[in-house]
Amino acid sequence: METNERITSEGNRLLKASEVAQQLNIGLSLTYRLMQKGEIPNIRFGSCVRVLLSDLEEYIMKNRSSQVYR
Repeated sequence: METNERITSEGNRLLKASEVAQQLNIGLSLTYRLMQKGEIPNIRFGSCVRVLLSDLEEYIMKNRSSQVYR
């Protein structure tokens, strides 16, 4: 796979914290806490924080519950 393909693939798309919060249906402050604790892997560019879509998908899969809520 060429470098350009890896950079532009959908799984490597970078999400803002607000987009992560929206995907998880949680608040922005909880999103930042999860990222700060390292539970959601993130990338820093100065003061900007981004999350790879593939990392978010992996986080969701790891935290899935098979418990049935009634």
